[in-house]
Amino acid sequence: MFQSGDLVVYGSTGVCRVEELTRPAARGADRGKLFYLLKPLHQDGVIYTPAEGGKVPIRPVIPAEEARALLEQIPTLTPEICRGPTLQALAQHYQAAIRTHDCRELLRLMVSIRAKRHQLAAQNRWLGMVDERFLKQAEQLLCSEFAVALQVSPEEVQADVERRLEARRPES
Repeated sequence: MFQSGDLVVYGSTGVCRVEELTRPAARGADRGKLFYLLKPLHQDGVIYTPAEGGKVPIRPVIPAEEARALLEQIPTLTPEICRGPTLQALAQHYQAAIRTHDCRELLRLMVSIRAKRHQLAAQNRWLGMVDERFLKQAEQLLCSEFAVALQVSPEEVQADVERRLEARRPES
């Protein structure tokens, strides 16, 4: 169980602080259950979620060493450019990667969509809205978690990722 003050990753919301563990007045099946009151770090609002048996995954923020190791792997990640037969299939593919809630998968997704963007730019074409939306979501989730783990700003993580991605591109 998490304690007040712990930083956790809550589903696709991202990093949240556990504000308290409480038993709210509830009826029916939730009566007497413990709930976390979560405060997202990079969004407004609060979230009540069951401390046990919730439908949305909740996990601790990765350790700083793991975040650094994943950043170091950026040059070695092989992009897997996805071109779904339909926009719906493409969105489902990207959503499956997001739903893993795994930093390595989010990083792989970022590298892959950015490689697709680079490939299209070489043909004077633009990345589609579905690609852009999932790239933004993956970047937001990953950079906010790495920022907390490394005790820097999300913008610093974003700049570090950009620098590492630029270093991996062959000279044109």
